[in-house]
Amino acid sequence: MTKEENEIFKKNPKKSSYFDKIYEAKLERSLITIDVNTKEFNNIYSENAWLNHIQFSPTDPDILMYCHEGPWHKVDRIWNINIKTKKNQLIHKRTVHREIAGHEFFSPDGKIIWFDLQIPRGETFYLAGKNLKTGEEKRYGVKRDEWSIHYNISPDMKTFAGDGGDESQVAHAEDGMWLYHFIPKGDSLVSTKLVNMKNHNYDLEPNVHFSPNGKQIIFRANFEGNTQIYAVDIKKQN
Repeated sequence: MTKEENEIFKKNPKKSSYFDKIYEAKLERSLITIDVNTKEFNNIYSENAWLNHIQFSPTDPDILMYCHEGPWHKVDRIWNINIKTKKNQLIHKRTVHREIAGHEFFSPDGKIIWFDLQIPRGETFYLAGKNLKTGEEKRYGVKRDEWSIHYNISPDMKTFAGDGGDESQVAHAEDGMWLYHFIPKGDSLVSTKLVNMKNHNYDLEPNVHFSPNGKQIIFRANFEGNTQIYAVDIKKQN
């Protein structure tokens, strides 16, 4: 972290204060790798942009996903880079004004990058997936109240989870403070409510993950007064 960036964070400790400022500063950031055996340090890419949210493909060690962080309607957010060839690839290109895509994650087989897609921001909601081989993009419609800050996919890649959101979030949901389990049906997601999050402060994002056996959803919450890690069993659905 540069001195300039550290100063911005120091003066603006809350995300709502520093988010635009870090984006607008356009300070240089780099993507790096460190060999765990040789300790070799390698700078693979640098740019005057807020680079963030790095994730290696679960099946191809040469593919690193990263994002251009900042106000989502101002950035082309989701990118892949091949750490050997240094070739960059934009995963989703905006099609209308204020369209946003983000909170991206790989499918377990590494073939698809899934992400929250809104066309435009705050109006029409999808969970979308880009097939990296074919370029095809699959979209599942999501109801406003069931929009989630984060989504994730089960180990068998058949279902999804979402962590909901309060009225201050981008969907402005009237009844969105739930932990959801989603099953695809046609071009939509059918939900089951698993946890009532009404006493949770969404300044802490629950950030859902499936357990390795796919039987539970793991999340964080503060509805008991402090931050804890929880797991909820997934209800069987007919």
